Amino acid sequence: MKLLVLSRVFPNAVQPTYGLFVRERMFRVARHIPLVVVAPVAWFPGQGLIRRFWNPHYRPPVPYHEVQDGIDVYHPRFLCIPGIMKWTDGPLLALSLVRLVRRLQRDQGVTGIDAHFIYPDGVAAWLLGRWLGLTHTITLRGTILRISRTRLSRWMSARAMHAAARVFSVSGDLRRIALGMGINEDQVQVMPNGINLDYFYPKDRTACRLELGLPQDAPILITVGGLNERKGFHRVIEQLPALLQHTPNLHYLCVGGGGPDGNGQAWLEGLAQEQGVQDHVHFTGAVPPDRLRFYYSAADIFVLATRFEGWANVFLEAAACGLPTVTTRVGGNPEVIHSDWLGRLVELGDGDALRAAIEDALSTEWDHEAIQAYARDNRWEARIPVLVEALQTAHSPPGR
Repeated sequence: MKLLVLSRVFPNAVQPTYGLFVRERMFRVARHIPLVVVAPVAWFPGQGLIRRFWNPHYRPPVPYHEVQDGIDVYHPRFLCIPGIMKWTDGPLLALSLVRLVRRLQRDQGVTGIDAHFIYPDGVAAWLLGRWLGLTHTITLRGTILRISRTRLSRWMSARAMHAAARVFSVSGDLRRIALGMGINEDQVQVMPNGINLDYFYPKDRTACRLELGLPQDAPILITVGGLNERKGFHRVIEQLPALLQHTPNLHYLCVGGGGPDGNGQAWLEGLAQEQGVQDHVHFTGAVPPDRLRFYYSAADIFVLATRFEGWANVFLEAAACGLPTVTTRVGGNPEVIHSDWLGRLVELGDGDALRAAIEDALSTEWDHEAIQAYARDNRWEARIPVLVEALQTAHSPPGR
């Protein structure tokens, strides 16, 4: 058995932090099941002009082939029209991959496809499986929330899930959405993400703040994620004027850079100036995973005022460094921050509740050892054996 991992969200030489959670999971699986990765990149005629004249970060050119940790990773282009006719993304992705997947099937012995995100990746896996006689599995992540409300994409997604050998869901919330789309209960298995404890563990706070140029005596909030509207940096910045009245020396550490959803740093910097809190907000840019622990360890509270998440790994990263979390009650967030000893949950859009939760978190005596132990219980090593067994069962030939 050899699996083809299909995911548009995957790290590459140009975007090294893009989709790390997929690589973390599947490169561990690769120690037990051989695999090759196909991580397509969106393309349409004229996008180079957009990079040249309007947005230099728009759909950056990615090398066609890389070798990452000894594993072949291919980045073929597929036609993707920005903003319109999104129902075509799944079929167009499948058509663009037929030749490559057939070659990998012939030359490398690929026997099945493991797709990440339902649309368009899962739909493409379903079509390729039908055309080339391959089994397919699908992992549901956050985008199903939007896809499930779009008629044509919903229909194709439901067909892809019905035909899948197994559907994995990173949270119970996404599983419930799939069941609401008519998928059988015994076909959808919850398989949460894990945490890499080689990267995430607490460091000395004083040393971290000194290295990062942060004040030693200040309470510090931190958010880690792409600088886009969905992650909710702006929701925290909007509450800073009131928070500073209560805690005058409070600082907010914004860790992250741009991505396929854009780079909102200029917008967020403008908002901080508009709110008069620019001296209390620090933008670090993108930070490699093996350096993030220094930023988490410099902070007191992790905040993610996000609009939606499937299963946010940043909660476990922060917890592994001893941080409690304040976040929104959306998607799989309540499944990760499931108790008051891990953090606080607030309703999306309730700024007063967000501010009150942050103030409460700053004044609470947290059991940091218990929070770290929770992260250790969710390490990747505890997840992978179950996932490997499920993949082997799903993709094994009949009669074996």
